[in-house]
Amino acid sequence: MINVSDAKAKKDVLVEEAAHRPFGIKDKIAYMCGDFGNDFFFILASSFLMVFYTNVLGIPGALVGTLFLLSRCVDAFTDIGMGRIVDKAKPTEAGRYRPWIKRMMLPVVTAGVLMFVPWVANLPYAARVVYIFVTYILWGSFCYTGINIPYGSMASAITDKPGERAALSTFRSIGASLAGMFVGSLTPLFVYTTDAYGNQVLQGNRVFMVACVFAILALICYTICYKWSVERIVVNNSAQKQLKPIELVKALITNRALLSMIAAAIVALLSTMLAQSMNMYLYMDYFKNVGAMSVASAMMVVCTLLLAPFAGKIADKFGKKEASAVGLLLSAAVYAFLFVAQIKNAWVFCGFLFFANIGSGVFNLMLWAFVSDIIDYQTVQTGSTDGGTIYGVYSFSRKIGQALAGGLGGMVLSVIGYQVSTGAQTIVQTEAVTKAIYAVTTGVPAVGYVVIALILLFWYPLSKKKMAEIKTKLDAMNTEK
Repeated sequence: MINVSDAKAKKDVLVEEAAHRPFGIKDKIAYMCGDFGNDFFFILASSFLMVFYTNVLGIPGALVGTLFLLSRCVDAFTDIGMGRIVDKAKPTEAGRYRPWIKRMMLPVVTAGVLMFVPWVANLPYAARVVYIFVTYILWGSFCYTGINIPYGSMASAITDKPGERAALSTFRSIGASLAGMFVGSLTPLFVYTTDAYGNQVLQGNRVFMVACVFAILALICYTICYKWSVERIVVNNSAQKQLKPIELVKALITNRALLSMIAAAIVALLSTMLAQSMNMYLYMDYFKNVGAMSVASAMMVVCTLLLAPFAGKIADKFGKKEASAVGLLLSAAVYAFLFVAQIKNAWVFCGFLFFANIGSGVFNLMLWAFVSDIIDYQTVQTGSTDGGTIYGVYSFSRKIGQALAGGLGGMVLSVIGYQVSTGAQTIVQTEAVTKAIYAVTTGVPAVGYVVIALILLFWYPLSKKKMAEIKTKLDAMNTEK
């Protein structure tokens, strides 16, 4: 048994033990739980907060939209600012990133619950407006950022092996998929009731109860993430080169890997979110088979689970960049076929969709592993450890992509001439409109996935060979120190 009285020596021992602890299933489950914990409130807010604000608290939709837009502006400062805070923090016995999960897990779930307090509806209108602005920005721009930026950056510190990083990215995607199924499938069954006229009504008290339950579950997930994960790549930033602000900005805007991945992520968000926003109309108005939509949604999760065991091996054998590009081209080919074939049967469509999801699923499972590679690339290029900043910039760019994609669905419906019901009457869409819905749902992913594949092949520089060179350089840099 080692008796260590000196604090510094104790820290060195713990770091050394962590470095030699084998990467395993506990790390994967821990990282999966991190995104599972994040998504309890992220999906709850994305799916129900707008309706809660308008239908329970009585806030106009235009003002809610203004709040969401303002919060994205605040994110520009808090995402990158949190990244800088993490990068400048000295590593502790628990590492550089893990401590933030422990520090922020209680504040983030508390702020999440505060967003859904139904008794706010009894306050004067001005007080309600102030309340939603304060609590939403507190949760999303400060508390959520305070835990998500360190969590996302932590993957590069858990392991530096390509296959293991792909495994972490895969398990993160599984966590997000499971949260989507759990929150998206069960919550509506509890929070809505039917009034005397057959209308679905959101119950504020029930949403608050769900938020409280999710807070407990999220705390359990964050605790597992903290206790079961290990930062093996511990770099003392006091011994690293410190970039001046202007140098850091220059390094970021000249980081080819970061810029190309931001472009790929934005195109992916625009493509997938637009297609997803049109899915309801596709199955409702074109196929006239809403039941098939549930099967199509479940199929995405099934594809993720089927690919999960092979993601690490694929990354090791072919490289993340190479495998993702091939998968995206396969998916694009399937969507292009569907675009041309104009299939009328929903179940046949779902059958082809399975193969399209397999192709795009490879890229989706590798997505977060790309960010870890970009962090290593930045370190080699500059000699400075800026993982938190890299992840902060990438996270903010994704939020911008999500914001842009969020409004496209409604715009596209207006452009193609979709007729909305202004009362209880049933409106039958014209054949031209339903064909346009089908064309958008199949054509946009076909084009989008080709664009992403081309970005990976000709712009994104981190091939399997390049990453091997970077790992060698990083090992040499650490040995010198």
